[in-house]
Amino acid sequence: MEIKQFEPRFMQISVLTAALQELTPREIRDADPDRAIEEWVEFASELEVQNIQLSAALHPTESDIPAEAMLDPVANTLDLRQPFNKQRAERVHSALKQHRLGISDLAYFDNMLHHDSGVRKKKHDFMLRVFDAAVLLGVDAVCGFVGRNQTLSMDQNLLDFVEHFIPLLKEAKARGLVYRVEQCPMPGWTTGDNFHNNLAYTPGAWIALHRLCERAGVGDQFRIHYDPSHAILMGQDTRSIFQYLKDEGYDFLIGGFHVKGQVIDARGVSAWGYGGQTMERGDWTGGKPSDDPADHAKAWLKQTVLAEHELPGTARHDPLAYLQNRTVDWLDHQLAARELLALDVANTHLVIEHEYPPARVQDKEKLKPVLKGSIAFTRKIDEAAACLFALQSEVLPAQGIPVQGKGREAYRS
Repeated sequence: MEIKQFEPRFMQISVLTAALQELTPREIRDADPDRAIEEWVEFASELEVQNIQLSAALHPTESDIPAEAMLDPVANTLDLRQPFNKQRAERVHSALKQHRLGISDLAYFDNMLHHDSGVRKKKHDFMLRVFDAAVLLGVDAVCGFVGRNQTLSMDQNLLDFVEHFIPLLKEAKARGLVYRVEQCPMPGWTTGDNFHNNLAYTPGAWIALHRLCERAGVGDQFRIHYDPSHAILMGQDTRSIFQYLKDEGYDFLIGGFHVKGQVIDARGVSAWGYGGQTMERGDWTGGKPSDDPADHAKAWLKQTVLAEHELPGTARHDPLAYLQNRTVDWLDHQLAARELLALDVANTHLVIEHEYPPARVQDKEKLKPVLKGSIAFTRKIDEAAACLFALQSEVLPAQGIPVQGKGREAYRS
């Protein structure tokens, strides 16, 4: 009998730079864009992570969505008002080398299927700049959304996906990149009644979209950047999602993770259910969408009336909530990923995404211990899951020793 040695494999820890979007004052970074990256790299080294997920976004002066209408402010840490070039890339590489950090991927979260053709072109042109920056930085993936055309049904959006999103994937393929889609449904993106405003919001949709990609020869470019907070928002649990992907033969689809939770407010669910607040939110006045952009943020009551984002480690340990899928069971999340998905664990990134509203302070010294605590929690949870997996799925089976108990099971009701 061959003895299998105990060899746990850990994932890489990263942090999305939108966690502190104004680390470098605007008057400094606008004049010297890459200063924002340098200072974030230095901050990330203090946080003791291995990588950063570098956030890109349209500059506030160029965005079609006013900052006051956003639930979670974005960060243009990577400023692409001017195209990224070799000189800029060398400057960033120098900072990364100095602090012994890497970049997990570049992130640009926007609606790639916007119904206004001019707005959509602006977003696509910017995404191509993100692709080009990724190549110069030696990064193999970009993370973002698909989005939704608000003038079309979901089935019509599949045709729009083929016409307008697949060309982006062809551009990614030409550059040797993978596009990882985060699955947030983005219910507050519009003052309308649609809840699902990002086509790739759930595994059934991921598979439908991937089949379209395969037909177009870009199946390898379409992957999912899984975020368990959105599963909680829709009443799903991670283990069942991963089991479903495996059952359907799509256990390869997930290529990275956002480590962000969601805590369900049982009172809010009692009032409105999982569809969120559908009327009298305040984003409409006088029978039409408000003229005040700040009021449009109230469209997010479709989500926030029943849930609040969790920075990993900030929600109390609550086994009953785990069983009810009302908060993330982080340990089982990491176990299920190893047990059910086709992952290269050592090269898989866990990206801490900080969107817990009360802790979104824009003061580096105040935020630093909060992020350090969350990062440490994430690292230890992953290490614990890695040890359990190595012992229970590798060491014990090699010697014919049974594992005790059942553990959490998929599809339980």
